[in-house]
Amino acid sequence: MRLFGYSVMCSLCALIMGVLLVMWPEAAMIYLVITVGVLFLLPGLYGIFAYFASRSRAEDGSGRAFPIVALGSALLGLWLIVMPAFFVGILMYVLGALLVLGGIGQLMNFISVRKLTGSVPAIFYVIPVLLLLAGILILVNPFEAAKIPFIVLGASSIVYGLTDLFRIIRYRRKSNQVITDVEVIEE
Repeated sequence: MRLFGYSVMCSLCALIMGVLLVMWPEAAMIYLVITVGVLFLLPGLYGIFAYFASRSRAEDGSGRAFPIVALGSALLGLWLIVMPAFFVGILMYVLGALLVLGGIGQLMNFISVRKLTGSVPAIFYVIPVLLLLAGILILVNPFEAAKIPFIVLGASSIVYGLTDLFRIIRYRRKSNQVITDVEVIEE
């Protein structure tokens, strides 16, 4: 019975998480950046506090150098926590620019190969054009583009939760039946 309750709880959590991600993908973006900020802040603070703790224990006053990396990590983490939307915007613009440059680069490479070999099948141009269009779409509307992965993740989580609940409810009876007609085959 405990396994049944655990499985139902996991399925319901996946279902709830999926619904929340589909309904509020903007909030998911912001909270993801805040979480990354916390993951930068905590080790940075630990490094700074460890430095001061080891410095106070040193009797002769000598010790290690101030942890610049830990300070940088703590400041970056604090910045991510305080201004998450700023970083989402920057990340989307950088991703859009990289996709545009990558698409243009691939198109230029195929054009130069076509000049050398005489022909490149048209199907090879599809992916670079799609990359270029995706990059332009992200640059034009970065926040809508950032929501899409969270919506896909949410929809996938909803499908997982529903199918797992269906499996649990539908096939629970069959797993509880005692198997009595097993035949042992010896070789």
